Amino acid sequence: MLDNVIGKVSYIVDDAVKPAIHIGEAGDNPARTADYITRPVPIFNARALAETPSLDRAGFALLKHPTSVRDFSDSDEIESHYFAETASLVKELTGAEVVIPFDHTTRIDDERDGLRRPARHAHNDYTPKSVAQRTIDLLGEARAAKALEGRIAQINVWRPLENVVQTSPLALVDARTVAPKDLVATDLVYTDRVGEIFSLAYNPGHRWFHFPEMTPDEVLLIKGYDSADDGTAKYSPHTAFELPRSAEGVPPRKSIEIRTMAFFDL
Repeated sequence: MLDNVIGKVSYIVDDAVKPAIHIGEAGDNPARTADYITRPVPIFNARALAETPSLDRAGFALLKHPTSVRDFSDSDEIESHYFAETASLVKELTGAEVVIPFDHTTRIDDERDGLRRPARHAHNDYTPKSVAQRTIDLLGEARAAKALEGRIAQINVWRPLENVVQTSPLALVDARTVAPKDLVATDLVYTDRVGEIFSLAYNPGHRWFHFPEMTPDEVLLIKGYDSADDGTAKYSPHTAFELPRSAEGVPPRKSIEIRTMAFFDL
């Protein structure tokens, strides 16, 4: 099992102009208006920590959570069955009143496959602006107005598929080491709408972690946003990274991520 490693992380260069990523039909090769810089950073083995990372302290958590889903290539089974599994997990872990899964993405570390590739730039999936819009999209304006007065959290649930992860694992930043200035609001320009994420600017104080050799019976919960202002982790930027060894002969990393919104006062 890999221990602490040096990984190359792609950070955005913040030049005070709001950047944009033009998704369009480009898939994994979108046009970007900003420059990025690659930094070698230590990425620590989170399995070896004396204190297990938690969603509310570090912004991420690893859980053993086998699934009864038989076919992850079947979107109907994912949306009818896996969404319910995921909602129950997030609700139990967080104590949220209502959890709504709303999106899923399957990725594979193989350019010959038609699925999306792992994202290799440090980013956070949501901002307060995009959380508010997503809440309206899910609940409608009247119900969303009430929900936005209470606590809301956006949480991703990431699971390996088919094999132990031996290529392109996820690295995550401990939320307690991310400063507000590190988060660069970035437009995601689609053909029919504009979304928003945070790209991550370099800070030598970032503390990165990974969970070596994750299995399909494990899930990683990642905090994309939390409206709580009591010291609870708010964001956990993350990225895929290349392992510092040859991956020849091992299966490519395949994974699925489910995005959820957790409402505590709905």
